[in-house]
Amino acid sequence: MYLSIDIETYSDVDLTKCGVYAYVDSPNFTVLLFAYAFDDEETKIVDLACGEKLPAEVLEALTDGSVIKTAFNAAFERTCLSRYLNTPLSPASWQCTAVQSAMLALPLSLDGVGEVLDIRRKKLKEGTDLVRYFSIPCKPTKTNEGRTRNLPEHSPEKWELFKTYCIRDVDAEREIRWKLRNFQIPESEMELYRLDQEINDRGIMVDRDLVSHAVECDLQYKDMVTAQAYELTGLNNPNSVTQIKEWLMDRGVEVESLDKKSVKGLIPETDGEVLEVLKLRLLMAKTSIKKYEAIERSVCSDGRVHGLLQFYGANRTGRWAGRLVQVQNLPQNHLADLALARSLIKQGRYEDVDLLFDSVPGVLSELIRTAFVPKPGTRFIVADFSAIEARVLAWFSGEKWRLDVFASHGKIYEASASAMFGVPIEEITKGSPFRQKGKIAELALGYGGSVGALTSMGALDMGLTEEELPILVNQWRSANPHITKFWWDVDAAATSAVREKKEMVVGKVCFSYKSGILFITLPSGRKLSYIKPRLDTNKFGREGLTYEGIGESKKWLRIETYGPKLVENIVQATSRDLLALAMLRLRNSGFEIVMHIHDEAVLEVSEGYSSVEDICRIMSVAPEWATGLPLRADGYECDFYKKD
Repeated sequence: MYLSIDIETYSDVDLTKCGVYAYVDSPNFTVLLFAYAFDDEETKIVDLACGEKLPAEVLEALTDGSVIKTAFNAAFERTCLSRYLNTPLSPASWQCTAVQSAMLALPLSLDGVGEVLDIRRKKLKEGTDLVRYFSIPCKPTKTNEGRTRNLPEHSPEKWELFKTYCIRDVDAEREIRWKLRNFQIPESEMELYRLDQEINDRGIMVDRDLVSHAVECDLQYKDMVTAQAYELTGLNNPNSVTQIKEWLMDRGVEVESLDKKSVKGLIPETDGEVLEVLKLRLLMAKTSIKKYEAIERSVCSDGRVHGLLQFYGANRTGRWAGRLVQVQNLPQNHLADLALARSLIKQGRYEDVDLLFDSVPGVLSELIRTAFVPKPGTRFIVADFSAIEARVLAWFSGEKWRLDVFASHGKIYEASASAMFGVPIEEITKGSPFRQKGKIAELALGYGGSVGALTSMGALDMGLTEEELPILVNQWRSANPHITKFWWDVDAAATSAVREKKEMVVGKVCFSYKSGILFITLPSGRKLSYIKPRLDTNKFGREGLTYEGIGESKKWLRIETYGPKLVENIVQATSRDLLALAMLRLRNSGFEIVMHIHDEAVLEVSEGYSSVEDICRIMSVAPEWATGLPLRADGYECDFYKKD
């Protein structure tokens, strides 16, 4: 039996900025409307705000593991109802139609999916205004008699429309689910979805003391730097780009832009007060605390931040996406004495931080990771896959020399440089220019990248010349003929699958066309989806593959692709599958995962229990479908989260 659900809620906490867990954590949170339908029955609505009660059959179904509860973005409904009923609802019997849509690379929103699938009962457009009216606090005015919240009696007509809107969302979700009935979420992915919900429910503890002091330190430091800039320039507003440009022009320095890159470029060419002002400009512009502020907004009364990761958030590959604090792009930490800097900030000794370290904003930036801490009586064990994408790419393409490197010493930058330049690997040391070239080539060229990719990766900033870049590209491709061949074999197979509507196989990957979708079946059995593929003339004037999907503009549009880009999707998706299975093994071995980032898992482990070696051994087990893939995990223990 299925129970389809949509709810409308109220809270004084901003859902988009703080996440659903902090949203429901507010004492002012409540559920207003509950729309539901069992199987194919007509959708009904329960007006909780006006005193109606949930029927007994609904209450029973919510805790009955044999009844499948479905919703679009089911995590919201499950979390809200757990709080409303004061009963933790297990994710075990919930299914998410948003995940089912994402697995076909459809949009992540209900209205977006409805538009692409052209369903009859689309989400009502008036809903946005109604949610704003009833679900969030309102500004007190004379007109509304100073109230801070709109209730049903304040606009009965809008309230009736709100009920219609809630019913329509259930109808839209059911129609989408019916349209996708031939593309069910496999049980293997359902198991991962349930694991994801467990991790988000568990959350990760925050050092709130560090966070509040970091925000205060940044405020005081910005005031100090701005005061210095006032004193040096005499300007009304030394943060003003226009005023600073005029001030510089009066001193013979003409600039088009004052962005970070431009200012850094000017610094070596200036001296005296101009140099000092440019340095202050960089310090004033450096943003160190946005993530601290995000943590402050999102932390719940249990001292933990929940919901940091969204399952299948990257719907081209199925990788997780960061939410709220965006832990996927935390600044790295390189401070020699991270613990000292952390201690000084927590003690409010901001002047000592300024005295002992080169840059206060830099220190605050590097300390962001350390805001996440294990609960008392535990420590973090952090383990990640070593060079996972490079290993998976070598495995797919059969680039034997690379597989041999990964199965032995693992020094891929050195080995790559050796293969490219014919230099014995023993001569390529950490500071060698050959190693630098090997490293930049490895980072930029694995997915068909060329001169542009090298430039984006900072090749010119590393001292390479523009003339060297095309040579470097050719040397890398010559040293990796199987990878280069794999790109174009994938390109040909995908093109043939679309043109001839037949199944094509390249090594461990299968390409097929069904129901207007190009599917790429990975070794794990999971399928990547490319909607409405066709062959068009591409930007190079040649025939190329295009499909419909969410572009960089976040809009649904037609997107060009080709072999190397498809290989990137295949490798990243397979790397995701390996991490997902490793996390399942860790969970099934009794470990509690509190966070994971790219190819890394963060575990909260009781003091005296287990070890880094245990965790890495569990992570390094290759599944049956990945025979011959040389997996390796490295790890460390810490009392606060950091990069080792």
